[in-house]
Amino acid sequence: MRFEDFSFGSIKIDDITYEHDVVIDRGEIHKRKKKPSRKFREEFGHTPLSVEEEIPWKCRRLVIGTGAYGSLPVMKDVKLEAERHKIESLVFPTGQAIHALKQNPDDTNAILHVTC
Repeated sequence: MRFEDFSFGSIKIDDITYEHDVVIDRGEIHKRKKKPSRKFREEFGHTPLSVEEEIPWKCRRLVIGTGAYGSLPVMKDVKLEAERHKIESLVFPTGQAIHALKQNPDDTNAILHVTC
């Protein structure tokens, strides 16, 4: 998987530009379905990442990109669920998350927020 470009609002992976958050699950790229987390928006001031979403747990490492400025809230339950699954979770602003994915892509899934 080639991460070619990331800027506020878009990410280019394998010659395809995505203008929405993406979930990488065992090499497959999907749009993040954040609707289940919207009920927590008022509490965080932004729709957070919550365990209500379809998190790609089938991995040893989960990289979470929190946006260009690192503003995506990640609920504690996500980190606790990762521990329960014995998954290393890494949370970085999206630019750093991409770097982490490039360094060690094996058995790694990701959720990448492309705005804030």
